[in-house]
Amino acid sequence: MKRHVVFLEVKGGNDKGADGFRPDTMPMVKSLEKMGWTAEVIFYTEAKKEEIFQTIVKTADAYISRINPGNLEDETSYFAMLRQLTKQGIIGMERPEVMMSYGAKDVLVKLRDTSLVPTDTFAYYTMSDFIANFPKQLVKGERVLKQNRGSTGEGIWRVELIDYREVDENGALFSAYVRCTEAKDNKVLEFRLGEFINFCEQYIEGENGMLVDMPFLPRIVEGEIRILMINDKPVNVVHKKPAEGDNAFSATLFSGAKYRYDTPEDWPVLISLFKEKLPMIVEILGNYDLPLIWTADFILDTDENGRDKYIIGEMNCSCVGFTSHLELSDDVAEAIIKLVTKNKNKELEGQL
Repeated sequence: MKRHVVFLEVKGGNDKGADGFRPDTMPMVKSLEKMGWTAEVIFYTEAKKEEIFQTIVKTADAYISRINPGNLEDETSYFAMLRQLTKQGIIGMERPEVMMSYGAKDVLVKLRDTSLVPTDTFAYYTMSDFIANFPKQLVKGERVLKQNRGSTGEGIWRVELIDYREVDENGALFSAYVRCTEAKDNKVLEFRLGEFINFCEQYIEGENGMLVDMPFLPRIVEGEIRILMINDKPVNVVHKKPAEGDNAFSATLFSGAKYRYDTPEDWPVLISLFKEKLPMIVEILGNYDLPLIWTADFILDTDENGRDKYIIGEMNCSCVGFTSHLELSDDVAEAIIKLVTKNKNKELEGQL
């Protein structure tokens, strides 16, 4: 082994510190160096793609992608390079397949046959499917739509029918009024349903376009609970309580939500449940190695017996940060070394 790791970043973006790096990248570099490894940051550009590829193959055991996909010039090209790196024996954290499996919103649909996601959760990849099914679900109660792209609540809408007089079996539902609240800022807008459906076309069309449709969970007002994971270890829990207000449901800081940072020991029931379900989640999502740094967001719900239950609202692994807890860099570095060593040993065993 070379005992060398390359961190991939891009220049610019609102996730950088004064030194030009993500605030959590250099702490990981220093922690690896403290443990006897070496590490460097390479800023990715399309123009230098081949040069970067050759450098990583020659010098590194692993790459760690610290790039928000929204900051890439060409996501498809970047993912192609990462796939080629893994074919050359470079350990990928994360590989594109893992990012898409654990980071895309349709993870909820993959898990809807489990107790962790409502069964009436759907993904729409075409406008025809969206038009055919979404109004039927909306008649049953409030819904939440989530676009596959975006961040900080952009393109996540709480939708409620507010005018039932025009709803009938002949398609007049499309002229009914809906109240729509975007998680980005809890701003409330009213549309005709047909107008809102046309507005949502932007989320479905284009590369990786898709909308997830799930029931609105009223207990979101009690807060969203995010578990921060380092591989298979829960290390931090963030309780995100939406701002006060009749329509407020967003758990983003930008929308005024209040964050409280807890330990896993503060949430024993949730942590126990998640650990118990993790092998099943891994199997359903493709039996990939768990991501290096990732999150699972939960919302409280109530079962048929009036007991609390936890519902997954989102998972993410594409570029999860831990800037509020930089002391975790040693834990991350240990996990990196463990994952690289394990995979390199597997390669050696396969060559014998």
